[in-house]
Amino acid sequence: MLRFLAVTSLILAGSCGIARADVYRWVDDHGEAHYSDRWVPGSELIKSSKPHPPGPDSGMGSRATEQSKIAASSQRASAQLQQQTSVQAVKQDVAKAREVQCKEAKVRYEQAIQARRIYKPSKAKDGEREYMSDADADAYRLQVRNDVQDSCGSAPASQSQ
Repeated sequence: MLRFLAVTSLILAGSCGIARADVYRWVDDHGEAHYSDRWVPGSELIKSSKPHPPGPDSGMGSRATEQSKIAASSQRASAQLQQQTSVQAVKQDVAKAREVQCKEAKVRYEQAIQARRIYKPSKAKDGEREYMSDADADAYRLQVRNDVQDSCGSAPASQSQ
């Protein structure tokens, strides 16, 4: 029984060592592929179980690493450029919207200043206009002027006639 146990453990230990071995592949002069756990000149590593020290072909690995770093850097730069482009587009959209709001506020102000009488939007369905009192109209004009200042960043220029 002890002998059976020893033989079994040796077989298991050997198979574990084989399972973890490196596997190399090479093609001979006749075009046949061969596989082995030992390196042969011209062979390529198919499977490795442990890290290897850099050999004569290590320049290829470091070149690939360097290329992947360059690619990652390029992707970061591209993402950053895209982010900057998006920020610029948002700034332009905000500026356009502000310009439209400013223009509309100036039009409302000009209409309020030039109108003799200002009417309130009617809530009645009959369509009759309800005009503001002089005090309400002055308050409305002041509010519209403040709207121009808020939308345009400066007060509207006073018009001399």
